[in-house]
Amino acid sequence: MQPVSGSPTPDFGARQPSTRLDLQRIRQARREISRVFRDTPQFLSFALSDLLGCELVIKLETANPIGCFKGRGTEVAMSRLASSSGPMAAVCASAGNLGQALAYSGRARGIAVSVIAGKGANAAKIERIQRLGGTVELVDGDIENARERAREIAAGGDAFLVEDSENLDTCEGAGTIGLELVEGFDRIDTVLLALGGGALATGVGHVFKTLSPATDVVCIQPSGAPALAKSWRARSIVTTDRTDTIADGVAGRFPIAAVLDDLLATADHVPLVEEASIVEGMRILYRHAALVTEPSAALGIAAILEDPARYRGKRVAAVICGSNVLPDSFRAWMQA
Repeated sequence: MQPVSGSPTPDFGARQPSTRLDLQRIRQARREISRVFRDTPQFLSFALSDLLGCELVIKLETANPIGCFKGRGTEVAMSRLASSSGPMAAVCASAGNLGQALAYSGRARGIAVSVIAGKGANAAKIERIQRLGGTVELVDGDIENARERAREIAAGGDAFLVEDSENLDTCEGAGTIGLELVEGFDRIDTVLLALGGGALATGVGHVFKTLSPATDVVCIQPSGAPALAKSWRARSIVTTDRTDTIADGVAGRFPIAAVLDDLLATADHVPLVEEASIVEGMRILYRHAALVTEPSAALGIAAILEDPARYRGKRVAAVICGSNVLPDSFRAWMQA
């Protein structure tokens, strides 16, 4: 496998899928994102390729100050807010990663950030949000209850709401990952994307379906948090009463209709994976690639483990989307 050298992939006459996203805006978003979040490492892992039976390309979105991909979207959102006449304050609901990203991007631009989280959120992520200067409010319930509170605050007019995946900046910022992959390799047969709210999946998916339409876009959810996967299969919104997964970063219950429409236009396959496969994926990434990952980041490896024939012999890119995991939990998962 040889990385492409020279100029970016041309897109003259490229046909974009019917989504809310736009390739030119994604290119513009790249210019608004701090260098610390752009051009992350992407490389062929020989050890993982041999183990999993495919040419596995790792796209490492943990090599930045917040340890996840979310900074790409919040950089775009806060850059645009800073140049607007709106309130110099932002609010979001988050299980942890979006909140860290928004706190980082807001602090860099003098924008006050409030993060609403459920009381069961990852304590380490909450502490990092606070260390980055964000104000945290904990509410009863889960991420969906936190979203209700964030919308209530924004409706008062004193803060700009950054709603992950519904806000196009979060999707188009994430889409810059796709640009780097398409421009970096001469061919990618399949791209594996964690599916939570949908920003990563629709952003990267839009780029691939525009510039590399033959690439199989696979978006993975845990079986314990299947709402958006079930919605994709039904082609209409399906909600769930609860979630039950260690992959807290992708554990939503109420998909957003506009995001589902985008996902229907970009995703080729949306599998559900089991908890045991997620843990094994984390172990494989740690033992064979020296990567510490949170459960959401191992969904792509879990998908390969559960359906190896789909990926055998292909060049597969896995976006490793986050490394924010509690040390005690990680140690426990690694013991087997």
